[in-house]
Amino acid sequence: MTAEDSYSRLDDDYPAYTMGRAAEMLGTTQGFLRAVGEARLITPLRSEGGHRRYSRYQLRIAARARELVNQGTPIEAACRIIILEDQLEEAQRINAEYRRGL
Repeated sequence: MTAEDSYSRLDDDYPAYTMGRAAEMLGTTQGFLRAVGEARLITPLRSEGGHRRYSRYQLRIAARARELVNQGTPIEAACRIIILEDQLEEAQRINAEYRRGL
């Protein structure tokens, strides 16, 4: 990983977006973001004043949830699907590393 990759990753994890701005960027409502948080798909950080702040990474996850919901998937199911997709991707990565090591 280069220094540039490290800075890019920091940008992805930095909680730069307010709930209002995040909802606007995703074309959704603040209620949707609250629901995704309640389903524990993402956990926004809180500002000193208690306001939710979202990172780019969290917005990408929320956007994926929004896609599934727009296709008719209930929000709880959409969140579970995304969690399972993430777990599968991680298992495939570990498996590939293991195979390279043999």
